[in-house]
Amino acid sequence: MKRKIMADLKEWKDSSLRNKKPYMLIGARQVGKTYILKEFCQENYLNYIYLNFENTPGLKDIFEESLDPEDILRKLRILYDYQIDVENTAIFFDEIQVCERAITSLKYFCESEVEYQVVCAGSLLGIAINRIKFSFPVGKVDRNVLYPMDFEEFLWATNRVELANEIRKAYISNQALPGVIHKKLIDLYKYYLYVGGMPASVLGYLEVGEDISIYDRSVKRKILNDYINDMKKYTTNAENIKIEKVFKSIPKQLGRDNNKFSYKLVEDGARKVYYETAIDWLIKSEIVMKCSMVEKPNIPLIVYEKENYFKIYLCDVGLLTELSELTYKDMISDEARLFSGMLTENYIACMLKSEAYSLHYWKSRKEAEIDFIRSIDGYVIPIEVKASMNKKSKSLRTYVEKYTPEYSIRISMRNFGFVNKIKSVPLYSAYLIKEIDRANSV
Repeated sequence: MKRKIMADLKEWKDSSLRNKKPYMLIGARQVGKTYILKEFCQENYLNYIYLNFENTPGLKDIFEESLDPEDILRKLRILYDYQIDVENTAIFFDEIQVCERAITSLKYFCESEVEYQVVCAGSLLGIAINRIKFSFPVGKVDRNVLYPMDFEEFLWATNRVELANEIRKAYISNQALPGVIHKKLIDLYKYYLYVGGMPASVLGYLEVGEDISIYDRSVKRKILNDYINDMKKYTTNAENIKIEKVFKSIPKQLGRDNNKFSYKLVEDGARKVYYETAIDWLIKSEIVMKCSMVEKPNIPLIVYEKENYFKIYLCDVGLLTELSELTYKDMISDEARLFSGMLTENYIACMLKSEAYSLHYWKSRKEAEIDFIRSIDGYVIPIEVKASMNKKSKSLRTYVEKYTPEYSIRISMRNFGFVNKIKSVPLYSAYLIKEIDRANSV
């Protein structure tokens, strides 16, 4: 399946300034890191060596005696009978978070006079990097984050490249798509809400011919169980209990009109001091995303964050439907209106998230609240999210009157358009806010 991260990998390979540094791809489990790096190596090198620290007994031992690249490769040649032509061979270290000394060795691969082509992946590198008992090679590694597939990648996977191109054109021009195409995309968006962007889940959807009625949701349950198993594997029992409680509280946190994170929803009497490290673990593992509140929408937004006021979103909206135990029929029923707002907001968080930006929302001291605000092309832009066609918004009106932004964005079921300084962005095109933002900042 085609992923956008491939363009960055190819740029790394072709750039003499970048490719001296090992390329490190981090992200939550099962977002496709191993698949994309294997595909990259196969397409761009004559050979590649794949080394997985999690399922290869004894591999860690090679790094215990020496961190010198020549010593490491010599031992690999002896142990695995590898013939390594450095110029044409990529070295792929997978699940590198398992071996702290292998992470440290990346510094020496970078500094070597030999131009090694090293790529690596890890599911809990955010956790490993946070440890203090080993040296992380700061400035010696080219790091990037892989997230679940966004809606455009979902369209690519379903062979709808032309449709994705039409969305891009309409977003840039603010010209409405024909009604029948708009409706088709809204239907596909609803399927995406349920399936999500985890590659295994998308593959399961494709294998049943995109028939949502026979799609096997158990693949999402397996991913959630794997996440819970990781919590047990990489934490103490006491830490694991707290992390799992926070994780399982996410549907309750988001399924309220006021969905600011509440410790009391984790368990009765819970306090920040007891659970803040559990939240930090989930954030650093890329399993959840934190969206911080700001009272003053000024640049840089991070300076104006209000401590202890934040929301937590799950890394994938399909996993959120599963964690909430929602079937597809549940999700689209009228009775699930509040939860449709929860799913929509989490979906937008996923589409906006990138490694270069934190997520923020704005709330006044009274009742006005803007779902997301973002610095775009030098301006703070309010982003209002609607799960339906409704465009009434007292909060947006309050914000505009108070701060007079350059323009506003409203994401909803409505078609493209630009009226009264409000850019109408259909839900299925929300990923483009991040991409246009990034392009304008270059």
